[in-house]
Amino acid sequence: MITCSATRRGPVLAPPIADVLAGSTAAGRATARSDLDIAVLIGDGGETGRETIRFEGRVVELFVHTRAGLVELFAADVAARRAVLQGMYATGLVLVDTDGEAGRARALAEADLRKGPPALGPQTVETKRYVLTDALDDLADAGDRIERLAVAGLVLNTAADLLCNHHHAWIGSGKWLPRRLGLHRPSFDHVCRVVGHPCPSPTSATRTAKRLRSAGYDQDPWISHVRSAVWAGRDRSDSAMIGTDSCRRLP
Repeated sequence: MITCSATRRGPVLAPPIADVLAGSTAAGRATARSDLDIAVLIGDGGETGRETIRFEGRVVELFVHTRAGLVELFAADVAARRAVLQGMYATGLVLVDTDGEAGRARALAEADLRKGPPALGPQTVETKRYVLTDALDDLADAGDRIERLAVAGLVLNTAADLLCNHHHAWIGSGKWLPRRLGLHRPSFDHVCRVVGHPCPSPTSATRTAKRLRSAGYDQDPWISHVRSAVWAGRDRSDSAMIGTDSCRRLP
């Protein structure tokens, strides 16, 4: 059993009624530098919070919460379309389970995961489409390597958010973004190739447009604009011919 003790300056840690080891260690992907992610359920009267400590040379991330705190955190994760804590309880290794508390928490987590994230509203989708088309123009024009990297990150995250929304999939950030999209990697991998190449080719743009069209984002001149925006060497005046102005107006 993994136990942790340290001088504490964060949330007050009452005796746990459930501990769940999650992350790469629980999944068998840990390296020598991997931290330990532990969800700690404590009784009523404790304090919900998060703390990073070091134990025997290992970094330990403690996600501490009461029963009521866990319900609130689950709801916040659903609203954010991330389900981080649900994933910890659903797939982690149970270290402590007092009177079935870990099992009940896991059942709540699995119910949220089965239901899936809430869909983005139509207004939000339209705004993200605007951001993506604008960023694709910037990506095609970017000559500075650092600027291209920054814009590529925006394109990648916005396209992935729309892709997750279409597939009713939970989103993630950092290393969790490609992991969340594991079931949809063909589409996501192609987006990665486009944003990772300094001058996407017409073929790449066409494939991107087809994948975005298959995701349902093919209304008005948007797909045509995506295709032309990432073509290398295209005359910027082409944008006017495909109705860019009409899709550039924010709702």
